[in-house]
Amino acid sequence: MEKSMIDEARVKAVKENYLRVRNDVAEAALRAGRDPADVRLMCVTKTVEPEYINPVFECGADLIGENRVQEFLGKKDSLKLDGVEKHLIGHLQTNKVRQIVGEVDMIESVDSFKLAKEISRISVNKNVVSDILVEVNIGNEDSKSGTSLDALSGLLCEIAELENIRIKGLMTIPPVCEEEEARKYFKLMYKTFIDIKDKNLDNVNMDILSMGMSGDYKAAVAEGSNIVRVGSAIFGARKYF
Repeated sequence: MEKSMIDEARVKAVKENYLRVRNDVAEAALRAGRDPADVRLMCVTKTVEPEYINPVFECGADLIGENRVQEFLGKKDSLKLDGVEKHLIGHLQTNKVRQIVGEVDMIESVDSFKLAKEISRISVNKNVVSDILVEVNIGNEDSKSGTSLDALSGLLCEIAELENIRIKGLMTIPPVCEEEEARKYFKLMYKTFIDIKDKNLDNVNMDILSMGMSGDYKAAVAEGSNIVRVGSAIFGARKYF
């Protein structure tokens, strides 16, 4: 894009928003008695053009999340990704696995054994090891992906047997609700996370609990999240093409 076509006011706003959210995350961690360094801020870049993503890297952002395989692949060459970790956070279809394995550092949205098995197969073929999070449908909503809490332990044990996959933790999106209600879901998710960690299952590392988005990231930090996924609060309202 030509320099003259870039909205410099938006660039300025994005930088200010990022710094504000980063500060909010740190303050939420401190209020919860946590070390701010233990909570990572992910910039969710869905529908955001590279010229408005690159400015957050100048402010110190080192983690981005994309929802769609094709969108990420289409703009990654325009992103200044040196030292930046890349996660796929949206629903992943099995027919898109080959395109994304090896292109991102983590797939956060593994919601079935079928999908995990395909990630394993492609990872073996590409001679890479794929880090994943298992997505939990904490509110048992028909409209959302993710395994149920009841099926989680069994799914983790199944996936743990697959080659070239490392389970690194859990991800969730709670139902849309008021912050206090969201905290109940986050609290339950954190308890689940700790319970699984205490079981010391082979090849199941509970290092990451990814929960909290633009509307509820402070509550998520208070309840134990160590990755919050923030998009619109940094980049503004999404544009749908």
